[in-house]
Amino acid sequence: MATSSTSITTRVCDSKPNSVLPITRAAARRFALSATGLVEPTATITEVLVHLGFVQIDPLNVCGRMHEHILRNRVIDYAESDLHEHLYGVRDDDPLDQPTLPAEKRTAFEHFHPGRGVLAVFPISDWPYFHSKIAHRARTPGSWMGKLTAPEKRLANRIIAEVTARGSLGSEHIADDSRASNGWNNSRLVKVVMDKLLGHGRLLISRRIKGRRIYDLPERIVPAAILNAPKPTAKAIDQWVARLKLKQHRLVPLKRTELDEVQPVAIDDGKPVYCLRSDLPLLEAASAGQIDPPNEVRLLAPLDPLIIDRPLVKRLWDYEYTWEVYTPAAKRLRGYYALPLLAGDKLIGHADLKADRKTEKLKVVGRRCPRPHRLMPSVKDLAKFLGLS
Repeated sequence: MATSSTSITTRVCDSKPNSVLPITRAAARRFALSATGLVEPTATITEVLVHLGFVQIDPLNVCGRMHEHILRNRVIDYAESDLHEHLYGVRDDDPLDQPTLPAEKRTAFEHFHPGRGVLAVFPISDWPYFHSKIAHRARTPGSWMGKLTAPEKRLANRIIAEVTARGSLGSEHIADDSRASNGWNNSRLVKVVMDKLLGHGRLLISRRIKGRRIYDLPERIVPAAILNAPKPTAKAIDQWVARLKLKQHRLVPLKRTELDEVQPVAIDDGKPVYCLRSDLPLLEAASAGQIDPPNEVRLLAPLDPLIIDRPLVKRLWDYEYTWEVYTPAAKRLRGYYALPLLAGDKLIGHADLKADRKTEKLKVVGRRCPRPHRLMPSVKDLAKFLGLS
């Protein structure tokens, strides 16, 4: 692609505030790939967290967990469970009595995304932005993370007392056989109450053991200076949530924004989307044809930051993808945990993979990978990552 005689940066500087910047669909694709970290991997997990704002976590482990797929494509030499060690100072299979990181050494924490309700890892400095959502949950009735009922309050007080005295605990470490619903299924009341205490900020996730949550008091997880920092205003929280969306996806539709750091962009003269003004040099490089994504087939996370906005993915790549974990088997088009396939600047298909831990093999349940692209090198690479053949 030829470089414009007038650079994007110059056009933005010379234009009126919020004027729309036109780019081609091809440039938008390459910009999105590079801006979300899929062209040049970085050296550390911290750099990815700061750049993307958060990394989504999901407990399902069909062929590696969600966050592992997100990070292995973005962090050089990333190994399975590295995020866990980065968060907590221990590996996923370490015993409960293995000491975790003290609060003052923690650089990240795990909690529910205030705008999406999914679990994710955030930089520790973001903790103050969670106060408003935490307070709202604590006073709003609901079986999932809502206001505690009278029986739940009594159990909650006992749980807090036991965690205070004994240290980090999971629901399996609290003796109580009462049952309750958490809005999804029937479970032990202890688990429901501990989930609510997490949602209310009275307990935080201290670590995980084979995916199971272990909780502790906030003051043992969040540094005191951050835990006691002034609470942001409602406007500041709204701006933070909007900024998170921009950082996570880098090219996004926004209904409205009061952020000064955003730039509207029109893709092939279509409806505007937005990027961060700090990303304009990268957008200029994409428009000048200076970004060259790797050509080999890569397996993406089902909810990778690049593809989670389905309408935008359809618009940029003419690619339709739905994560079908919650789709009835008879209606699935790709498979239970099918991973999107990326090659160069194109999304080309999917691979439904399953790790068989008993036979120590990674199985290809289904796939669509058009010629001349080769799927098996990426499958073998994932098998090696998972310690399978």
